[in-house]
Amino acid sequence: MATYLDRIVAHHRELVELDTRPVQALLDAAHKLSPTRGFRAALAASEHLAVIAEIKRRSPSKGDLHIDLDPAVLAGEYERGGATCLSVLTDEHYFGGSAADLHAARQACALPVLRKDFTVSERDVLDARLIGADCVLLIVSALDQTELAAFYSLALDVGLDVLVEVHDEGELDRALAVGATLIGVNQRDLVTFQVDQDRAQRVAARIPSSVVSVAESGVRGHADAVALRSAGYQAVLVGESLVTAGDPVAAVAELKSVR
Repeated sequence: MATYLDRIVAHHRELVELDTRPVQALLDAAHKLSPTRGFRAALAASEHLAVIAEIKRRSPSKGDLHIDLDPAVLAGEYERGGATCLSVLTDEHYFGGSAADLHAARQACALPVLRKDFTVSERDVLDARLIGADCVLLIVSALDQTELAAFYSLALDVGLDVLVEVHDEGELDRALAVGATLIGVNQRDLVTFQVDQDRAQRVAARIPSSVVSVAESGVRGHADAVALRSAGYQAVLVGESLVTAGDPVAAVAELKSVR
């Protein structure tokens, strides 16, 4: 059965086939950029549960969440609430995002920014750096091991941090095999799309202490954050509940209060 991720990744691989830009030119441009803001370092330095606050206009499962949001305004609100980092969806077809959203959000605050997208090529990695991201997402289930290792190495070469996303213990082993030091555990089942916190807690127990661990998806509020912190997570990545909150500043502050 094809999952939502399978369909999205297939779409992105089709786009890659149409992209003829020379990789070397993109690499040369990336090497000339100023240093990034230090996404992983910011999470690791947090004494409380670090909050990666996401700017997300819509989702394939829920439809429109906040389609008319202003990324600059929302980034400022997240920062005032105490967010440690930002995540910005740049996928246009499925999530309504764009590189412009990331640029506007990053310009409006001092927080490190993750480009939340579906990285399937070298050009995707380099584009993350070129559009201003401080961290790139690599989803283990979307890549074979050769791609995962190559894209991870390339990201480090151009100064990006890398959030490697896993869904189970087997994918965790693959992430660790490429040297991942920042790992996100997506609680959402790829087939049913249901949140499974038991999975998140089970996988957390196997993540080495040297790795910064992030719980992703389905963090609905303070109680979920407390449970995930107790399971050993150092950070949570939260989108839907923040972009739909009436007061994003207070919503982030409530999550940040978890010690």
